[in-house]
Amino acid sequence: MEPACEIGLRIDQTLTQDATGTLVMQELDALGLDRVRTEVSVQYVDHNLLQADERNAEDHAFLRSACRRFGLWYSKPGNGVSHPTHMQRFGVPGRSLAGSDSHTCAAGSLGMLALGTGGLEVALAMAGRPLYVTMPEIWGIRLTGRLPEWVSAKDVVLEMLRRHGVKGAVNRILEYHGPGLAHLSAMDRHVIANMGAELGATTSVFPADTAVRDFLRAEEREADFRELAAEPDAVYDLTDEIDLATLEPLIARPTSPGNVVPVREVAGEPVGQAVIGSSANPGLRDFAVAAAVVAGRQTDPAVSFDINPTSREILADLTKSGSTFELIAAGARIHQTGCLGCIGMGQAPAPGRNSLRTFPRNFPGRSGTEQDAVWLCSPETAAVSALTGEITDPRDWAAEEGVRYPRLRLAEHATVNRAMLEPPLPPGQAARVELERGPNISVLPDLDPMPDALEGPVLLKCGDNVSTDEISPAGAKALPYRSNIPKLAEFTFTRIDPDYPRHAAELAGDGGSGGHFVVGGENYGQGSSREHAAITPRHLGLRAVVAKSYARIHWQNLTNFGILPLEFDDPDDHHRIDAGDRLRLDGLHAALAPGAEPFLRLRNTTKDEIYQVRHRLSDGRRRTVLAGGTIAALAGEEQHHLTDR
Repeated sequence: MEPACEIGLRIDQTLTQDATGTLVMQELDALGLDRVRTEVSVQYVDHNLLQADERNAEDHAFLRSACRRFGLWYSKPGNGVSHPTHMQRFGVPGRSLAGSDSHTCAAGSLGMLALGTGGLEVALAMAGRPLYVTMPEIWGIRLTGRLPEWVSAKDVVLEMLRRHGVKGAVNRILEYHGPGLAHLSAMDRHVIANMGAELGATTSVFPADTAVRDFLRAEEREADFRELAAEPDAVYDLTDEIDLATLEPLIARPTSPGNVVPVREVAGEPVGQAVIGSSANPGLRDFAVAAAVVAGRQTDPAVSFDINPTSREILADLTKSGSTFELIAAGARIHQTGCLGCIGMGQAPAPGRNSLRTFPRNFPGRSGTEQDAVWLCSPETAAVSALTGEITDPRDWAAEEGVRYPRLRLAEHATVNRAMLEPPLPPGQAARVELERGPNISVLPDLDPMPDALEGPVLLKCGDNVSTDEISPAGAKALPYRSNIPKLAEFTFTRIDPDYPRHAAELAGDGGSGGHFVVGGENYGQGSSREHAAITPRHLGLRAVVAKSYARIHWQNLTNFGILPLEFDDPDDHHRIDAGDRLRLDGLHAALAPGAEPFLRLRNTTKDEIYQVRHRLSDGRRRTVLAGGTIAALAGEEQHHLTDR
């Protein structure tokens, strides 16, 4: 297990959600799977809950039928966001978890090895195959001290982003340790582990200690506890240290989670919306502290104060304690339990009006509003700013108003309700279940093998940190088509170039069988794990991306669908290529053969220039790209075995 080498991991549990899970279930069908091979696999319906037409309801019916057919648990709409709900009901210290959602890493808060990855990787894990990842470096983050008043777990991970940016932890696992952990609950750790995805981390992990035991006891699952901690003499590839006592309220400016500054630095900016919730602040404490702040007060008339409960259980406990009433009395709008605003499915802000959110991401347009201005902060900062109508450091407000920091008395035992979790059917019954495919659910497209030579135009050139939200947008307009690849493809790259789908279709119509190229900058494909950001460009004819560097999950997704991810050997060559230039690669079959050197010559036929590029494909992934994608490669393997027999 040397850093930068490919390793295979046995996966104990899987997690899928409805924005990505429909493709996963289609992939299980394409693989001919009879039943999942994992200990536990759960399908959550938490993203696409707005049923403005029949499409989301069709997908929910399809997902339930697939769970019944393949042996998964089914979490009904309204039961909760996948990450906190999985933590409550299924998380077990020491188990491995693969999820088709980049924030699956939140389960590291329980001492799990939890990795977000592409849907096809999860489908293969369900089928009993290993999950292949690049062996990361292990980054030890030592926590000391205790958080001061008006500072909470969100400020810890924002401090990490302030120090290291959105690509600071690429191909690294963050392992938190040290005496400061004694003052962080399991749900506090969830907040920090969740947004490790925004640092680009492979995952984050915390020890399973007394805080984890207390959490599992409250969830009536203490028997699942297993103590796990690093040995006293453990060493790390890299180290960092945070004295929690020195932290202050922080906030990420639009339009990147890495654009972090102290709240005091931007105090006074007018606020039009404040939203509490999402998997980045999902705990009972996060809602209860906001309720305590606004109790007996009224939010500013110009502010929409939105509450996005993250699980049915948390909403029940919030209501039992009286906090729901305090929020409503202060002017809050209570929305249904789910992701919703975090994925642009509701609560879209007014253009140009500042929206403060306890969410993990603020990429351009992700909120559902093209000209949005989303800031990321803690529940304390969001709630206080909702009262004042402007961005406010909660410490300053408390000092001016003479308000003491809330001392919360949270229930020791959660209101456990398993009624909205449907267990897997027995194998005999499951085998008789037919998949319910509505008219909006397409089959997976057939993908042809990689030709020996690629030549085509650069249909798009983009800069650094392009997110999967910009490649395949989320939101209420696009996501209902997540099961309809031809229709969803019409949204591809439209946030960068509205004409990209039309140009790709015209190229294909003109006989452009060689496909086309996209040129990217640093950290290409950051953000969501959605494999739609690979499969829809592939459907439109994309055969190769040339970038300075890639985000981990998107790089995997590109290879899974037969798109060749190349990197500039000299990053300055990025500036030498323009949109519209024609590029050519020759001898791909030899260049991608097992054991061949990872360097290729990329010719710009428009400018008569040659650039050296390289790939980081293992021998297995080389075969995958040459075959046209993972499913085609597996079909080829099966045919080879049949021929041998």
